[in-house]
Amino acid sequence: MRTLMPIYGTRPEAIKMAPIVAALQESPDFECVVTVTGQHRHMLDQVNELFEIVPDHDLNIIQPRQSLTGIMTRTLEGLDKLFSEHKPDAVIVQGDTTTSTAGAIAAFYHGIPVIHVEAGLRSGNLYSPFPEEANRKITSQITALHLAPTSESKSNLLAEGIPEKDIVVTGNTVIDALFTTVGKQVPFSDPALQELADAGRRILLVTTHRRENQGEAMRGVGRALARIAEAEPDLTIVLPAHKNPVVREAVLPFIEKFPNVVVTEPLAYGEFTRMLALADVVLTDSGGVQEEAPSLGKPVLVMRENTERPEAVHAGTVLLIGTDEDRIVSEVNALLHNQEHYDSMAHAVNPYGDGQAAARTLAAIQALFGTGERLPDFDPTATPLAAEAGTNG
Repeated sequence: MRTLMPIYGTRPEAIKMAPIVAALQESPDFECVVTVTGQHRHMLDQVNELFEIVPDHDLNIIQPRQSLTGIMTRTLEGLDKLFSEHKPDAVIVQGDTTTSTAGAIAAFYHGIPVIHVEAGLRSGNLYSPFPEEANRKITSQITALHLAPTSESKSNLLAEGIPEKDIVVTGNTVIDALFTTVGKQVPFSDPALQELADAGRRILLVTTHRRENQGEAMRGVGRALARIAEAEPDLTIVLPAHKNPVVREAVLPFIEKFPNVVVTEPLAYGEFTRMLALADVVLTDSGGVQEEAPSLGKPVLVMRENTERPEAVHAGTVLLIGTDEDRIVSEVNALLHNQEHYDSMAHAVNPYGDGQAAARTLAAIQALFGTGERLPDFDPTATPLAAEAGTNG
């Protein structure tokens, strides 16, 4: 039996790894040794609890106001010791975090094959998103099996010289996790959110944390939200505030006085998916939300100049608007008051997955080790729409 070691440390990684961990644990071909770095702590633990994952190893690297260098150093050192002791047959890393790249590099140093989940996303700008674009490109250079979520991601890898035989298009496992979780109707722990759900008010859901937006750009986001809150008293803005104090110090002073703004602690994943289903409009700089919201038929305004997830932009459910204060106000206003424009963005498309990405991932890993065959690549044109999953309630 082969030993596989999924390695992850942030909430988005945990969400997207959870369906794969479940598939590996059910497979007779592999022993699954779950390793977490703790790059995020509380949010990571929430996701593991939701999906009933108990890590086998926890490096617990988190420190206050941690730097990228610190995260990388502590992760490399912790994994170096772990690999020396356990010698897994392959490691599985996900996406674009410092944990994923450190996991891949540490494995490479030990001669351990790397399996990269959500491989091939590219924005074309090495410094945006930062440091994620560089993390992905570095990881691709030392990966044995590239699990691309879409055909566009596969094309990016092929353009960089990755052999086609080493790439499988799986769809994104975030859709597996989303479809599983949104149907649970997880109760809100914050009474203000439950009251909002019961009231049936229009909701603008906002998430912001991106490093390249921190500073004046993020203060501009705070000012824009204040203008929207003042102009739209019948709208409730919901902002699950990122734990990073730099983010909170930039945004919260502008909006805390408004009665139609609800600021919460970061929502557990189950609660977040329920709020996403309730929302009318989503304003974000997150990568994962760009994938989740279109699958629920929600218009998404992305506060970035570029994205490594262009599929939903091409489909028309995501619009890149940058961080200009006036532009944010204008684009939110257009969705709130122009029904034709809203409808043109809210049609449910699912360019990222069909809920079967974990099954394709398991089959691809079995094929890598000669115990099975790959499944056909994910084809979004054969994917049914998922509008029913996103009904408000």
